[in-house]
This record gives sequence, C-alpha cells and structure tokens, in this order.
Amino acid sequence: MVPVLTPDEMAAVDAAAPEPTDVLVERAGAAVARTALRLLGGAYGRRVVVLAGKGNNGADGRAAAARLRRRGVRAQVVDAAGAPAALPASDLVIDAAYGTGFRGEYTPPDPGGAPVLAVDIPSGVDGATGSAHGHPLPAEVTVTFAALKPGLLFPPGRDLAGDVVLADIGLDVSRATAYVVEPDDVAAWVPDRPSDAHKWRSAVVLAAGSAGMTGAAHLAARAALRAGAGMVRVASPGVNHDSALPTEAVGLALPAAGWDDAVLDQLDRAGALVLGPGLGRSAPTVTAVHHLAQAAPVPLLVDGDGLWALGEDAAELLGKRAHPTVLTPHDGEFSRLAGHPPGADRIGAARDLAAATGAVVLLKGPTTVVAHPDGRARLSVAGDARLATAGTGDVLSGVVGALMAQGLDPFDAAAAGAWLHGTAATEHGPPRGLVASDLVDALPAVLEDLGAG
Repeated sequence: MVPVLTPDEMAAVDAAAPEPTDVLVERAGAAVARTALRLLGGAYGRRVVVLAGKGNNGADGRAAAARLRRRGVRAQVVDAAGAPAALPASDLVIDAAYGTGFRGEYTPPDPGGAPVLAVDIPSGVDGATGSAHGHPLPAEVTVTFAALKPGLLFPPGRDLAGDVVLADIGLDVSRATAYVVEPDDVAAWVPDRPSDAHKWRSAVVLAAGSAGMTGAAHLAARAALRAGAGMVRVASPGVNHDSALPTEAVGLALPAAGWDDAVLDQLDRAGALVLGPGLGRSAPTVTAVHHLAQAAPVPLLVDGDGLWALGEDAAELLGKRAHPTVLTPHDGEFSRLAGHPPGADRIGAARDLAAATGAVVLLKGPTTVVAHPDGRARLSVAGDARLATAGTGDVLSGVVGALMAQGLDPFDAAAAGAWLHGTAATEHGPPRGLVASDLVDALPAVLEDLGAG
C-alpha cells in the first residue's frame, strides 16, 4: 500500500527528519528536475519557467531550476508573489508557487499553453481535501514527496494533479495510518479456494429485495457468487417466489412483516449477512433491520435501505453487536447516519463515523474511503464516474459480503471489495453505457488478473 499523509502529518514528518532542510530540498529538486527532463524530451535549447513561492515549495522549484541549468536547460525563475499576468514563453512551467499548506484564493499567471509540472500539489489545491481555492493550473504531472496527500486523491485536486509521481527523498513515513490500496495488496487478501472447500464454508445470506424491488437482490446475489460465495440465499420480504432470481441462488419466501427471526434461522451455516439492498422503508422493515443489526451472529454488511433504517440510531444499535460490521454509505446515507454530510474531509468523516459506530465504514465516492474504528484508513482510487449508475452499490455489497464469508477480516474485505469493484469498471467495463450487471460479468476476469481463485 502507498502511504497517505495530511499536510499536518507531513509537516511533523519533515520536522522529525534527521537531515537538514537544505538536504531535503536538494533531493526534492532533483526529483522535480528528473521529471521535467522526461517531459521535455531533452535538455539543450529547452525553456523552462519556474513559478516559485517563498516557502519550501518554492525552494524545491529553485533547486530544480539550478539542476536543469546544469543540464543545459534555459530555466527562468519567476517570483510567485510578483508574477506577471502571463508567464514568458516556455516549453514547460514548473508550478512551485504554493504547497499543501496554502490558504486563500490563488489566481495564477497564464502559462501560455505550456504544459505544467506541479511540485508536491498544484498551487491552490487544499492538500487535506482536494478542494480548489481560486483557479489552480491543471498539471500534466505532479511530483509529490514521501507520501501521497489527500488533496491529490479527491476531486477536483485529483483531476488537477494529472499523473502523480511519488518521489522518495528519505523521509520516514512508517507511522502513516492511511494508505492507497494497490493490486498486490488485494491479491494478498483475497484467498484461494481451499482444496477441501464446500459450498457452506463461504455461504452468504442476503436480506435484500422486496415486492417490486427485487433487482437489487439479484445484483447482490450474482456479485456474491462471482466473488467466491459457495452458497447464496436470498430472503426478500413479501416475495413468495422470485422467478428472476439467479439460477444458482436459493430464494426464501418471507412475509412482508415479522421476518427477522426467519433470517436469523438461516445464519447458522452462513459466513456473512448482507442486509438492506432493495428492502424498502416500511415500519416493519425498520423494526426487522434494527433487530438483525443487533442479533446477527455473523459478520454483517449494511447497505441501501438498511442504512436508512439504522439512521442516527446506528451507533446505539451496532454498539450491541458481538460480531464485526461493515457500513457502505454514499453521501446521502452518510448524512442520515451521522446527522450531517461528510464534507470536504472525507477521510476524517469516515473515520469519525467508524469510531462512533464501531463499524468499518466504506464511504463511496470517486475515491472510496474505508475507515476502521481504530483510525486506520484505506483508499481505493480504482473506480471512475462510470460507477455513478443504479445498482453498482448492490454489486459492491455482494462482493464484500462474499469476501467476508470466505474469512477475510472485514477491513480487508471492504478495501479489497472496493478495489475489485472499481477495477471491474475501469479495466473491463465499456467506456460508455456501463450498467451494474457489467461489473458482475467482469469480476472473474479481475480476479483472474490478480491470480486469485
């Protein structure tokens, strides 16, 4: 996993470094210069303008300019505080005006069509949240140091940063508590099917779907099966027979009210319960969800209408559980659980809700945050805007439920599930017109690419 540090955490790492600041600046400048030369495609005759501020960010830019000059580049440094409205003509602009600690509104000079290389973060982007203050210059590449910053991972900062190069300048980031998930991490977490496997060893029960809303249950069931569940049982209140249920899943007829005990009876051989997709919001359903959230004797994932039913009672209800829980809210569901929207600091928001509820919280978004109650966080940047379509969250619920049923720690299962879900869209989904079923169909290929089986 790749470490992620907030600006405050990065400042503490800098302060604790045994090397003096000028040594770190030279290392950072060297990393910027190497990337600049790659972008320029050569050195002699090339023109570079370095927009440099007065802090360490500007010092990094000046160090890069000095190195570029030694390589034959015509590098000109322009003071950010007194920069003209338009920069001199160049082949590359190095944005070293302001770093992750910038406050205020930034209006940059016109780069004149030259590509931009940002130092640490595009100037004007909040390093903690990715919010843009003013009009930051979009970078083709950003060179950042020691660890990724949240502002590089959440939009609009994520989009403004372009390709991100992480440069090691010798700082100790071992105390980071947030990380970006990579394919090798997921490959290590997702278990191989043991040689003595049988269908009940990784069984999932879905309390999902209801009269007129069975599609969510179908998607979650198919996803769970494709993600390794050996058996999937679907309990849909008020549905006596669901002819469209996936062939491999077993449907359980339930009454429209008072169905929670019947679901509990199905959990004696199950490895996980997925509660909520398409359940509806009737008063009997809310009562049943409250009971199951407290009493289910297996790892529990709550999504969709299950989250709506928990509402602001989530912390009290889940505090009574003896088994782990995963909550998978989008922003609207988060607001119902927490009493307020997540805001710009999405890592902090997910951590706070996890601490309050004692559950692993998977906060969906362009960058998905998975937070543990102990403060650890994992980020998945695998997905993109194609996931913003109906039913994709139901697929995610099925995937994470199946991984928990196979014995994964819920924190690992949520992080792995988010990555698999996003990668199914970006690596195997159509560029336009993606629907949730496409994700299910792509899961075997994603798992095959990982070497999981």
